[in-house]
Amino acid sequence: MVRQLSYTSETSTQTSSVNFFQPDPKKDKRDSRYLYRAVAFILLTTALMGISVYRLVQLQLIEGKQNRLRAEENRIRLLPIPSNRGRIFDRNDEPLADNHLTRAVYLWPKEQTKEQWQKTVPKLSKIVNVPAEQILAKLERVNYNSAAPVRITSSVTPEAFVWIGENALQLPGVEIRSDSNRYYPHGDLAAHVIGYIGEATLEDLKANPEYPMGMIVGKLGLEAGINDKLAGVWGARLIEVNARNEELRLLGEKPSIGGKGIKLTLDLAVQKAAENGIGYRRGAAVALNAKTGAVLAMASSPRFDPNLFTKPISAEKWERLQGEDNPFLNRTLQGYPPGSTFKIISSAAGMGSGKYTPGSMIATSAAITVGGITFHEHSGSYGVIGFRDALAFSSNTFFYRLGMAIGAEEIAKWAERFGVGTTDLKLLKLTEGSRGFVPTPDNKEEIFGEPWYLGDTITMSIGQGAVLVTPLELAVMVAAAANGGYRVKPHLLAEMTNTPETKPVPTGLDPAAINKIKEGLVAVVEYGTGQGMKDETLPLTGGKTGTSEVLGQRSHSLFVGFGPANNPEIAIAVVIENGGYGSVAAAPVAKQMFQAYFGNQKK
Repeated sequence: MVRQLSYTSETSTQTSSVNFFQPDPKKDKRDSRYLYRAVAFILLTTALMGISVYRLVQLQLIEGKQNRLRAEENRIRLLPIPSNRGRIFDRNDEPLADNHLTRAVYLWPKEQTKEQWQKTVPKLSKIVNVPAEQILAKLERVNYNSAAPVRITSSVTPEAFVWIGENALQLPGVEIRSDSNRYYPHGDLAAHVIGYIGEATLEDLKANPEYPMGMIVGKLGLEAGINDKLAGVWGARLIEVNARNEELRLLGEKPSIGGKGIKLTLDLAVQKAAENGIGYRRGAAVALNAKTGAVLAMASSPRFDPNLFTKPISAEKWERLQGEDNPFLNRTLQGYPPGSTFKIISSAAGMGSGKYTPGSMIATSAAITVGGITFHEHSGSYGVIGFRDALAFSSNTFFYRLGMAIGAEEIAKWAERFGVGTTDLKLLKLTEGSRGFVPTPDNKEEIFGEPWYLGDTITMSIGQGAVLVTPLELAVMVAAAANGGYRVKPHLLAEMTNTPETKPVPTGLDPAAINKIKEGLVAVVEYGTGQGMKDETLPLTGGKTGTSEVLGQRSHSLFVGFGPANNPEIAIAVVIENGGYGSVAAAPVAKQMFQAYFGNQKK
């Protein structure tokens, strides 16, 4: 039984009753809300703590080793230090291939996932002007988990530099560093000799395991032929960086070793004269030291600018270059029909065979007919003449008869002794090139499956038919005629001059015969087909014009020469494709080369 209490107020006549054991409904509702909130808070806190503990266990215990390694790799970086390629100089220490400082863009593959790079690269591609597929191919090649950096370009514009710097935090793994880049101060001058460079291909890297990714190697010319000397050895720097790829401190360093500088035998003035003389025509010109074989000029046209390859080149531009008369072909090492310049060989063969002497005379005529075929003289009959006038007037019938008398094998033998087909291209240190070819009854049967005819000997004696001689070999040939009968060995490295490996080889031709040929070549300039070579600014020179017929096309123009006549120092050969007469197209180029050479001698 519940008792109730009552009280009476002194100031009121109303009596009130209070029940202390009756629950308050409003209070119960407030307590329930507080309880639910407390329980929810406890559950949420427990869940969050559980997730944190789980993540902590995952990071520290399950993936701890991997994450520690990744953090360390992001903090500590091993940076490759590219070596400067060795510089290339001409004989007067004028730089032909140099280096200059530039900025390069490197990517750190592990800084982003493959999917992230797929989004980053297209943006970067537009800024650095490198195709996105080319960048992604490099990342694929090294693997996206690679800790080594990948260089995607060594040519960064100021605009790209600023953009990458401003967006550094949004471009993890993208870094700009100072670098060294190849530079060719004279553009396309001597391009076929110097060559060009490029990044090592996958095949290069497999063949040379010591090459780091991004290694620059020679692709053509001396850049390729003496790459081991020029390349040097890369170094490395171990550094600590922050989140913006900024270097904090250096932890260790292995300096790079620069490549060796190379001095060539080329004379820049003579090379310029050769290339300016040829212009944009297809052709080639070679100048040698007539006594040592040092190459003073080696010009081929059309040319290319090796500076194009110091930065990424598009496939379209590459295809366009390939279609422009093949500018990468070194025409100084390509065979041409030598035409009448080959009469130097036929003269040597005639006297070397013993059937003719320096004083022998042969009757010329307007034409000769053999086997029902008529072979013409080019300017009518010259009567009975000797070797001197036969060379001066370039008589065809003189050499037709001489060739028939001595035979093809004798001509081929002396062609070989004078350097045709036997020049050692390895001494040049160039990676591409060919030698000449002189037909004989045996090799015609073997190669062409045809018998030898007397008409083959006739055309061979004047440098036509299947005879091919490179411009380099033409220069060797005329040098032998000028220097007393020694076949020089062409070379481009100055350190090889006057060494046992480049020592000239005697041709075995009697000095009296050599002197007779030399007299004939001087007579060419004095009163023969090469009188245009006479100039008051030049000492007297000797030479031989040539015009070689090309089926269905205009004839090639050729000239070989040497100077000074009394003490030869320089031997020159020029070929202008489809240039016509030798005295019209090729000889003027040789004249410019003589002027450049002797002009330098006076300074």
